[in-house]
Amino acid sequence: MIARKLRLLASVAALAGCGVFATPVIAQGGGIDRTVLPIPLPAFDGVIGRTVEESRGDGRASTPVEAPAGAPNILLILLDDAGYAQTSTFGGPIATPVLDQLAKNGLRYPRFQVDSMCSPTRAALLGGRNNHVMGMGQISNTPAPYPGYNAMLPPEAALVSETLRANGYSTALFGKWHLTPSRELTIAGPFDRWPTRQGFDHFWGFLAAEADQFNPQLTQDQSPTDFVKPVGRDDYTLTEGMADKTIAWIRSQQSVAPNKPFFIYFAPGATHEPQQAPKAWIDRFQGKFDMGWDRYREDALARQKALGIVPKNTKLSPRPPEIPAWASLSDKEKKVQARAMEVFAGMMAQTDYEIGRVIDAVRDTGQLDNTMIVFITGDNGASQEGGPTGASNTMAYINGVAESLDEQGARLAALGGPTTSPGYSAGWAWAGNTPFPWGKRIGSHLGSMMNGMVVSWPQRIKDPGGVRNQFAHVIDVAPTLLEAAKLPQPQMVNGVVQRPMDGKSLLGTFDDASAPAPRSTQYNEMLGNVAIYQDGWMASRRTGVLPWSHRGPNPSTALPAAPDWELYDLNTDFSQSRDLARANPRKLAELKALFDAEARKNQVYPLMPGGGGGGQAQAPEFRATYFGKTRLYAWPPLENRSYTLTASIDVPVGTSDGVIASAGAGAGGWSLYVKDGHVHYTYNYYEKRITTLRAADRLKPGMAIVGLRVEAQGAVPGGPATAILSIDGSEVAREILPETTRGKFSFEDTFDIGEDSGSPVADYSAPFAFPGRIEKVDLVVDPRG
Repeated sequence: MIARKLRLLASVAALAGCGVFATPVIAQGGGIDRTVLPIPLPAFDGVIGRTVEESRGDGRASTPVEAPAGAPNILLILLDDAGYAQTSTFGGPIATPVLDQLAKNGLRYPRFQVDSMCSPTRAALLGGRNNHVMGMGQISNTPAPYPGYNAMLPPEAALVSETLRANGYSTALFGKWHLTPSRELTIAGPFDRWPTRQGFDHFWGFLAAEADQFNPQLTQDQSPTDFVKPVGRDDYTLTEGMADKTIAWIRSQQSVAPNKPFFIYFAPGATHEPQQAPKAWIDRFQGKFDMGWDRYREDALARQKALGIVPKNTKLSPRPPEIPAWASLSDKEKKVQARAMEVFAGMMAQTDYEIGRVIDAVRDTGQLDNTMIVFITGDNGASQEGGPTGASNTMAYINGVAESLDEQGARLAALGGPTTSPGYSAGWAWAGNTPFPWGKRIGSHLGSMMNGMVVSWPQRIKDPGGVRNQFAHVIDVAPTLLEAAKLPQPQMVNGVVQRPMDGKSLLGTFDDASAPAPRSTQYNEMLGNVAIYQDGWMASRRTGVLPWSHRGPNPSTALPAAPDWELYDLNTDFSQSRDLARANPRKLAELKALFDAEARKNQVYPLMPGGGGGGQAQAPEFRATYFGKTRLYAWPPLENRSYTLTASIDVPVGTSDGVIASAGAGAGGWSLYVKDGHVHYTYNYYEKRITTLRAADRLKPGMAIVGLRVEAQGAVPGGPATAILSIDGSEVAREILPETTRGKFSFEDTFDIGEDSGSPVADYSAPFAFPGRIEKVDLVVDPRG
């Protein structure tokens, strides 16, 4: 063991001498070298004789590694798809009293940047390195064969969770992960890039981009788990369940290891689509947004100035022409739009409340004083993916299935509940990003990347209520956590030499409001939209693709002509409201060259403006066999192809009702199932058209072969198909499907064998598990799309 450690340290020392590391090898914590992880067992320092009487033991090897004395607990909170001006803490109209109280007791960081989509920010947050260095140039659903975009968390960039765990912390993640490449989202792994192999002792949450609040599909550690609602609580949501699970974990951890610090990463699905909340929360905001998004921005900016988080001379960036003025909407349109924003507000307010319950649990265990709470109000700007109108069924909208104003109006009473999967319009998201332009996906402009951060640490922060105006970036959080925990950045983890973190610690700003900013330069890139910041100047260039343009990997139309580069002096123009490109071409040229240098250094090239957008994971094979009940995030691509599914089942005596196979959810999907003894196949075309085939005869007990053949007609994506149902080789039903989905039915729902684990696709109550034995299910897909 000593020889191994010496070899590793020699490698580190050699690399340090070549300038790979900015700092030399150091040791902290009672002589323990914490730069090489895992920390090896100490060499035996006792005496071994022939008998116990002649021997002297050394029990240090059985003593677990302890964190440095006084190391704080850490609660890291990250909201999803929320904008700069949506919480009351940063000038928004939605009361967030828990976050307000944290800011009152701690510090606000109003010049804090994240990346412009989910996975990139999460990788940079936990890795302390730029998102392309982490392989997350886009979301993990859409990897590309380039180092900056392959969605493979690199072993030379260990996450802060692994460093804390290896140094004596208890670690747990509750909520959203979204850092595993599609091909690895299987029950067989590999699990290397799942939370429990990335430093988290425990994980309870969802692996995908989003989750239904009322019917989420969840994973515990490395296995699927059910979302169990308390009896009589149909309004029980995922966010409340997350809080309950986190509170239980805290109480258990403190009961067993009260002297061991914990690291909790609490990452709710809120406020990502589907935007859902209990009706009681939504109704609190009835009538609160009738003023519309234009007035919203004016009022939010006034509050931001009063709070001292934006300069007094800040002006609103102009409304993009693609977003209609509120005054131009009809009364019916205004009613629909206002209710959608009420739903969003209810979701945000409930999330703030549930986070407060978690903080109360920390307080109740006596740990709050030495708990560092880092609350980041969004992983990107508010999402404009709902387009000009928003939708009550977001997956229908993404797949080009239009929803009329009358259809939207008919669903207002149910909007945000378990029978809808809504997303508000681009106008509300634009307002939520006040005072900045654009939003999520448009990585060239501040609306996509500016979010507030609050840090509370009662034992350490002596300027409660303070504002810190240093420019900071999400990559600065991980090194801040390590310095707070009195830990060095590791130089070798699991035998792999580490790339130094790109981020710099913000700890110095806790004590000194005038401390230097951790960085003067930072690039940003998302879907080909690019920006470069240096010393208060920012150069930006959009691709011209609108944030609600869901083009997919093979767009049928050419990209629009990219607009010219823009230039902003953020020292005098906080909101990016005045383009100075023509007035200062020399500065623009300087920043363009700087972006190129940063892009080459950080694996940003090649730019892919037509990529991204999110897609359900797919297995690369066109045939598969599944044995027994299972849930799959990855399966062969069925869309716009012909395929045959053959299920060998053992029909039990008595009831045989249940699902044989299903994919999608109540918002859209298909299901092969037995109901009232008859085999059924239902194709739910985004709730617009539901086609059901039914076998005339009931299944008899014993072995049966249930077959489904779907034959795509023509070569047009989303075109018609013929569905054929058979039993024991004989056709029993046939129907034309007038339309089929041109893309994915869902970003988060699984392909299930033996049940329907999410919201029900058809007219039954999920999970509607098949009571008999499923021997196997064969799936054969025509590779010709």
